[in-house]
Amino acid sequence: MKIRLTSIIVDDQDKALEFYTGRLGFLKKMELPAGEYKWLTVVSAEEPDGPQVSLEPNVNPAAKAYQKALYEGGIPMHTFQVDDMQKEHERLKGAGVVFRTPPTNMGWGTMAVIEDTCGNLIMLFQA
Repeated sequence: MKIRLTSIIVDDQDKALEFYTGRLGFLKKMELPAGEYKWLTVVSAEEPDGPQVSLEPNVNPAAKAYQKALYEGGIPMHTFQVDDMQKEHERLKGAGVVFRTPPTNMGWGTMAVIEDTCGNLIMLFQA
């Protein structure tokens, strides 16, 4: 069994695509019409054939409530690994990314939490 697709609930798919590609550096993998919304996925530029992240619209009331509860509780919606936290911190700050929690040594590694502009907190970690 392998993980090939995971999802992030977003409040605006176009804004999410701009953030995840323009600021984080992911690549758009798929964008297919799906009624009022679209099937929209991104992948790591370092692993273009790796797992995809679906940017899912939060149109379902349960999804919207879940997203809001996580954000208000300070709980990240998703986690991404980085190779060099300090380098990523400097690059992302320069791109205007808001850090809710700056890089912090946790003993097992370093973590940081960013805001994705689409209603989510995202954890970054370096093991």
